[in-house]
This record gives sequence, structure tokens and C-alpha cells, in this order.
Amino acid sequence: MPITDWKPSRNRWDWLGHGVYFWEPSPQRALRWAQERYGARADAIGVVVQLGRCFDLLDESITSLLTKSYQELVEVFSGPLPVNSGRDAKRRELDCLVINYSLDRLKERGIEYDTVRGAFLEGAPVYPGSGFSQETHIQLAVRNAACILGVFRPNLTT
Repeated sequence: MPITDWKPSRNRWDWLGHGVYFWEPSPQRALRWAQERYGARADAIGVVVQLGRCFDLLDESITSLLTKSYQELVEVFSGPLPVNSGRDAKRRELDCLVINYSLDRLKERGIEYDTVRGAFLEGAPVYPGSGFSQETHIQLAVRNAACILGVFRPNLTT
């Protein structure tokens, strides 16, 4: 299947808004996630991505934009805003709404982002009292398929 035929996720709860999702840099974690969702036939692929203009949630200037977008949404949204819910807040309906709203407002001003990137602390601490979690990962949502430069089979052994 050509890269341009990949269908972006458009769920209300997508963690980084709409896009084609990838894990960085953990192919084992990505495979486990896929198997939990789709069973033993699931697999993981690797991609080479050029981030292009990245809405990087590890950048303070971007997170300050999200704060402003959230405040705007509070004022213009009819009814209560959705909430992040589910076990360990895995359904990120509020985050998805705020990110998509922010990116849509920026696009209206002629500023378009190709990718969205964020870090997520998940899982149990790696040892008692640790600030590190066993399933911490970075996710990437590609909004512009032209940023996906290639596909490869990752090494899934540790």
C-alpha cells in the first residue's frame, strides 16, 4: 500500500489529535500495543519520518499555545468540554479536541503543521521511588503523509 493511502486516525480520543500514529523509538512497545488491540496477527513497522513543521509538545512555546487554545475553547464551546477518561486516562478526548482546535486555528492563519509529537509517562515506576515509568514513550502523529519518507522492518529483539 502506498504511504499516501494510509488513513489517519480520526477518533475523538486520539492523544495527539488526528494523524497517522507512530511510537518513538520503541518498536517492542508498539508491537505489544498492536497485539493488545488486534491480537497475535498484529505486527509493527518502522518508518523514516521527516518531522517538517512539528507541533512538538516538548517545546514550551507549543504548550503555551495549547493553554491559549484551551482558554478559547472554554469560552466558545457549547456545553461542557469532554474529559480525558478511561483506565489511566487512555481516552484523551479533551486533549484531542484542544490539539485539533489549536491546529485548525493556526491553519486559518496560514500556519500548517506536518506532525505532532508528545511524550507520555505510562506504566509502573521502574523501581520504588523512581521518576521513570516502564512504558514511557514518545508518540508521533503524522498529519502530512509526505513527511513519511520510507518504511522498514524494525528489529524487534532486545
